[in-house]
Amino acid sequence: MSETELLAMPADAYMNEVQQAFFRQRLLDQRTELQDRIEEEFGRLREQESYSDPVDLGSAEEQRRWQLRLLEREKKLLDKIDEALERLALGGYGWCRETGEPIGLRRLLLRPTASLCIEAKERQEQRERHTLDARGILNG
Repeated sequence: MSETELLAMPADAYMNEVQQAFFRQRLLDQRTELQDRIEEEFGRLREQESYSDPVDLGSAEEQRRWQLRLLEREKKLLDKIDEALERLALGGYGWCRETGEPIGLRRLLLRPTASLCIEAKERQEQRERHTLDARGILNG
C-alpha cells in the first residue's frame, strides 16, 4: 500500500488492520536500517587506529566523541521504534498517550514513532521551554 492510498482511506478506517500492517512494516524497515547503521558505526569505532602525533590523536578523539553521540541518538531512536511496535501490538498505536485522540496519519507518516498528537506535543514543548527558561538556560 502506498502513502497516497493510506491517506485516501476514510476517517472511520483509522488504525484498522491495513493501516496497522502498513505502520508495522514501516517501523520494522526503519528498525532494520537503523540497526545496520549502528553496526556500521560500531565497526568504524573498532577500526580506529592509534596515533602518536598529538594533533592526530586529538582529531581522532573528537571524531570518536562525535560517533558516540551519534550512536547514543540512534539507540534512543531504536528504543522509540521498539516502543511504537509494542503500542502496535497492544492496540494503542496511533492514539495520543496524553489525550486519547488520534495522532493522525500525516503525522505518523512523518514520524512513525510519535506517541503524542500535535496539540499535546506543542504543550509538552511549551512546558520544556518554560522549565528551561525558568532555570535561566534559555535567553540567559
